[in-house]
Amino acid sequence: MDASFTETLTLNPARPIGQIAVELPGSTAVFRRLKLDFCCGGQVSLEAAVAEKGLNLQDVLAELMPLQRSSAPTAITEPAALIDHILARYHEVHRAQLPELIRMARRVEAVHRDNPNVPAGLADLLETMEGELLMHMQKEEDILFPLIKSGGISSVAGPIRVMRAEHTEAGAELEKIAELTHDATPPAGACNTWRALYAGIAQFSEDLMNHIHLENNVLFPQFEA
Repeated sequence: MDASFTETLTLNPARPIGQIAVELPGSTAVFRRLKLDFCCGGQVSLEAAVAEKGLNLQDVLAELMPLQRSSAPTAITEPAALIDHILARYHEVHRAQLPELIRMARRVEAVHRDNPNVPAGLADLLETMEGELLMHMQKEEDILFPLIKSGGISSVAGPIRVMRAEHTEAGAELEKIAELTHDATPPAGACNTWRALYAGIAQFSEDLMNHIHLENNVLFPQFEA
């Protein structure tokens, strides 16, 4: 299916808000903040849900539009431009993704604790990963990326080795998440929150792997002997 068609379909105001919540990762945070019920009232159209709350539909759509992001990694290779892309496309996005995933994971684990398919321990794993990833990204932003941009090539080898090691650890944690969530596949009959959680997990996992790929395979080799 054409990507532009998919995006138009996802944000069609006549579509049920629950379907949008599942198909557009990150939208649950917007709906929750605006007190739009995407779970129990998920069969109602986005347009009707917004009208019931007395909100402006165009304002809500304007908040949702930026969540439609391409999953393909960029073709940018020039170091400074690539760093700027990584900061905007991945660092900022991860900071927004993880708190909402943790919140949904805790809710799913609590509400469905008797379901044998519940991803027990997922929220704790995501919370641990968030702490590690925040520290990792801050080190890149404070140390490695400024060194690269300033031309300090001789002093970047050590920080790059550290970043590569931490990327390997993150990859192992993604494997644990995939195991807990059956590759982000919700069980039959899963509620909208559970389905939205797994859609968000799938997007986060793909984003993080593309993020690591761009650094390990495109950016870092330009500064390694």
